[in-house]
Amino acid sequence: MAKKGRILSGHRPSGLLHIGHYEGTLRTWAALQDDYECFFEIADWHALTTEYEDTEELPYLVEQIAVDWLASGLDPERSVLFVQSDVMEHAELHLLLSMVTPVSWLERCPTYKDRLTQLGEEASPGYGLLGYPVLQAADILIYKANVVPVGEDQLPHLELTREIARRFNNFYGDLFPEPQALLSEFAAVPGVDGRKMSKTYDNAINLSDPPEVVEEKLRSMFTDPEKIHMGDAGHPDRCPVFVYQHMYNEEARVEEIRAECEAGELGCVACKTEATERTLEVLGPVMQRRRELAENVEHVRRVLADGAERAREVATQTMDEVRAAIHL
Repeated sequence: MAKKGRILSGHRPSGLLHIGHYEGTLRTWAALQDDYECFFEIADWHALTTEYEDTEELPYLVEQIAVDWLASGLDPERSVLFVQSDVMEHAELHLLLSMVTPVSWLERCPTYKDRLTQLGEEASPGYGLLGYPVLQAADILIYKANVVPVGEDQLPHLELTREIARRFNNFYGDLFPEPQALLSEFAAVPGVDGRKMSKTYDNAINLSDPPEVVEEKLRSMFTDPEKIHMGDAGHPDRCPVFVYQHMYNEEARVEEIRAECEAGELGCVACKTEATERTLEVLGPVMQRRRELAENVEHVRRVLADGAERAREVATQTMDEVRAAIHL
């Protein structure tokens, strides 16, 4: 069956993947595999733009992300799964694209400006952080990906990739397609403290957590601050636990829970218990596959090595065309 296009996406190995990643990207990626030619990279060079001081855990995190991917349904028979640094052509294209990318384009990048704000006025960010969008463009363009699954907040990054592709094509010929966004409604999954789930906040339920840890974390979750006693009317749409009911419980039951909560008939403890049971019921098979894969790291490494070889075949061909276009 003909594919609709080629996709490139990935994760940075800057921490363990959690339920937010599963609901936000992994389920979407797995569903795209039959319709698109998919390349998924573990972007270890990208991790170094901010995590360069301590890289001891980097190999471990790379393998753990691969385990999470396979457990979540990414299939090496249908997709190319690889580590960015195993395909050196990315670095060469990054270098060549950096020659034609104006610094002013990079300085206006939202992520760069946000990072500068986080670092403070006295911080001196590295060149890698400034050039991050160029490396990101190289990741996409080296496979001539014409589709990138993104949320609306990532559209500026993709537009910059298109601008870089246009500028290169203007100088050297029509070599790169301009990748288009495949907009997705990425789920915003709350962490145990009610904020967006993030390793930065230390509020995540990781895909690698055993069932008893998942249960403990969910039962410790914040709930509706206005529902203090049994009988108090609740506000489900303000309660993080209700998000889990919505994600993992049956639709009819979700509406029953809403009504019972608003009427003050359902206590928070009982609600958490049911949300925990449904979450483990749905994610249990994924977490079980993950435990099995984690015990067979050699298989995971073979998947990544094979993926790197397949990715390199495409990247090498693209770089031959790039060098010829630039007369190198």
